[in-house]
Amino acid sequence: MEIRKVSSKFLSDLRNIKRYSDNTILSYRNDLEDFIAYCVKYDHSEIDKISEKFLKYYLAELSRRDLNKNSISRKLSSVRSFFRYSFQQDFINTNPAANIHNPKIKRELPEIIPVEIILSAYDEAEKSAKNPALIKMLFELLYGCAIRVSEMCALNRGDLDLSDKTLRVFGKGNKSRIVPIGSKSISIIEDYLKLRGNLKGKEPLIITKSGRRIYPRFVYSIINRYLSIVSDVKKKSPHILRHSAATHMLDNGADLRAVKDILGHENLSTTQIYTHVSIERLKSTYKKSHPKS
Repeated sequence: MEIRKVSSKFLSDLRNIKRYSDNTILSYRNDLEDFIAYCVKYDHSEIDKISEKFLKYYLAELSRRDLNKNSISRKLSSVRSFFRYSFQQDFINTNPAANIHNPKIKRELPEIIPVEIILSAYDEAEKSAKNPALIKMLFELLYGCAIRVSEMCALNRGDLDLSDKTLRVFGKGNKSRIVPIGSKSISIIEDYLKLRGNLKGKEPLIITKSGRRIYPRFVYSIINRYLSIVSDVKKKSPHILRHSAATHMLDNGADLRAVKDILGHENLSTTQIYTHVSIERLKSTYKKSHPKS
């Protein structure tokens, strides 16, 4: 079967069965388009013509492009998922990507910010924002509940249970999880809801000034703006709040598996990166303060 037809079926499966987000599907599509272009160039447009040796040639081609290891790993991950699907659906008899591995990557520790910076952002919002309750609502959900930007944008009023102090979140693959909400977060959420009036269950929890549901670029612009005012941290994206929340929970003795469930990680190894952050913070504190350091 022609590789483009199999690719279309694969992407359709990601959208309609696995319920991946539009951004994730776009990443897969771009990666596969790059790979398919390489296949067509070397007359490998039929999927059963592709061998492990050919995939290694493609890996060498990616290396020659001076791509960083993260980009190469992402492309290979997409290709492996594609061939795994093709094998499971009997489009091919053997999986040529089964033994193709990613280049080794030294994972960078995520940057974090102290909670004092978040409080400073709240103070700045009170002084300069037309709607400080909205600003604090965004910060509070991203940090207080440690959710992703896409998850926050998708929230409806019915996902919030103030009496039970929980939030129902739909994460990657449209998998739902329940996230606890702290008492301090509840207070900020209630202040924002007072401005919204009586919301119905399926109405967007947070909206823009024009009344539409918030979207990632809108959230990024606000978080970036206020972090720029109160901090000199290099990365000023909303995701730094999620990183910070996870690290602070572990700093204060939270169980690693509990943090994994709150963050909605599929694998514990993804959450373990935050234990390294906590350890590095301890080392930094020791070096700065211990007389024998």
